[in-house]
Amino acid sequence: MFRSAPALLATLVIAVALLTRAGAAPEAPAPVPVPDPRHLSNGSPIPGESYCDQPYIVRTEDGAWLCVMTTAPGAEGSAGQHVITVRSTDRGKSWSQPVSVEPPGPPEASYAVLLKAAGGRIYCFYNHNTDNVREVKREDAGVYARVDSLGHFVFKYSDDHGRSWSARRYEIPIREFEIDRKNVYGGKLRFFWNVGRPLVTGGAAIVPIHKVGAMGVGFFAQSEGAFIRSENILTERDPEKIRWQTLPEGEIGLRTPAGGGRIAEEQSLTALSDGSLYCVYRSVDGHPVSSYSRDGGRTWTAPKYKEYAPGGRRFKHSRAANFVWKCANGKYLYWFHNHGGEVARRNPAWDPYADRNPVWLCAGEERDSPAGKVLVWGQPEILLYDDDPMIRMSYPDLVEEGARYWVTETQKSLGRVHEIAPRLLQGLFEQPTARAPVTEGKLLDLEGTAPAGVSAPRLPLFIQRDNSRADHGSKDVRQGFTLDLWLTLPSLEPGQLLLDTRGKGDRGLQLTNAEGGALRFRMSDGRTEATWESDAGLLTAGKKHHVAVIVDGGPKIISYVVDGVLNDGGEQRQFGWGRFSPGLQNANGGPTLRTGAGVNRLRVYGRALRTSEAVANWRAGM
Repeated sequence: MFRSAPALLATLVIAVALLTRAGAAPEAPAPVPVPDPRHLSNGSPIPGESYCDQPYIVRTEDGAWLCVMTTAPGAEGSAGQHVITVRSTDRGKSWSQPVSVEPPGPPEASYAVLLKAAGGRIYCFYNHNTDNVREVKREDAGVYARVDSLGHFVFKYSDDHGRSWSARRYEIPIREFEIDRKNVYGGKLRFFWNVGRPLVTGGAAIVPIHKVGAMGVGFFAQSEGAFIRSENILTERDPEKIRWQTLPEGEIGLRTPAGGGRIAEEQSLTALSDGSLYCVYRSVDGHPVSSYSRDGGRTWTAPKYKEYAPGGRRFKHSRAANFVWKCANGKYLYWFHNHGGEVARRNPAWDPYADRNPVWLCAGEERDSPAGKVLVWGQPEILLYDDDPMIRMSYPDLVEEGARYWVTETQKSLGRVHEIAPRLLQGLFEQPTARAPVTEGKLLDLEGTAPAGVSAPRLPLFIQRDNSRADHGSKDVRQGFTLDLWLTLPSLEPGQLLLDTRGKGDRGLQLTNAEGGALRFRMSDGRTEATWESDAGLLTAGKKHHVAVIVDGGPKIISYVVDGVLNDGGEQRQFGWGRFSPGLQNANGGPTLRTGAGVNRLRVYGRALRTSEAVANWRAGM
């Protein structure tokens, strides 16, 4: 039936009123903060477009944080890619409207870094597809339509703390290397980009650059590191008079060690107290690479896979940004992903771009060597994580103000800033000397064996029913626990019982030894089971060892710290840490906890100890 317009309007008004009274379309509740400061969602967002990369920050002379970002309305490498900056005056809680350093492309502008000079002037360096190249040749005769890592290395500057940028861009001349001359264009078109923070040292500024020799498998199929040095940019006000020098000397940049792969990129640079330079960068070899320069970047030591200490264990890392920062206290922080190694490199199915979650952080300090200062590193901690293991976070920056520290990161679609928990940092910085046994959260302290058993402590839940929800679904409380043992095994015969709380339905936990001098931890709630082994070859028959099994209900990760060293998988495995199911409710078993003959002392904690705390317990002794 046809109705008049007034009648139809009245009907609609009544319908809307009825729906409103009935509670139709209620507002979505605000998200509940995750009870773990390491969780990615607890960071403060940094505004960008659909694609967001490299959120790097400098503190301006007027006290603000200025963040630069490569962004685009589409995906990474899309034609609209350009560079923006935003300002914050409340330490990243809120941000100004974005200001374009370059307007949306084409031509593309990408991968910017910031440098603050004398007088507060800020330079923004980035690569610019000035010639508007629309496709590039691959080394295998194919082509790529993505054109964001080529062209000209340029800069603009701001004299108003990032509120606006110079109308003109200035090109930086970069000396040709062998890798440029041998590309498919004979060097007439050059491929490069940069993610490394500029370094100010000795009155000069040094900006890393990552030269690309070939496009192909993995997008960049060949790369090496170089540096652009200026001795007058910090004081020269006329951009035309800034002088530039390409380093290192010669025609070859920083590559992988002999026998390594063709990928050596995303160089991160810092200066040591004696004026030496330290550089770390990524490869596809399962390890990060490092090198020192004792002459301002003109020459470098032969690249080596990065070690915890000279001649010691190698770090493991994938094809992802791994950055080093010097702190005001003279110590250093290192961001990496803590997996890889030779076993990963030899695996044809290994994706070196994958598994950037969680992020690990460790602290380093300087030591003397015959050649000059070198860096020695402690054991790492989980810094950030997301519940989705496929989420990849990377391209961080560090901001330090007084005793507070923040990091930025991106998952390519959203940049965030996170304040680092002070206790985590304090533990990392003090780790080399801390030796006080941990008492916080201790549920049980048992000396000697208890084959007949003692009362089992009640362990925290991982998840529980949430009665505040209408559907009474689960609530992730993100708690954990730690088993901290001193043990002496009479032999390495596998299957020796060390700890057991299993009860009805096989609920509870168990720790035994496994093949090859390893340990096997198992826990079950009667529905879901998790098992993870330590690295092999760490235990010796008749020798006293300290072992911490850390069950972290935040990222759902099981890790081992054996004799003060966090397991990283060794030569046998890509990972030394393992995940357990988010559906596992708890590890509580029967009323009795039994320990085997090899146990000298057992401490049980009702929380996941930090790596640094486990190291302190080891150093404190039994």
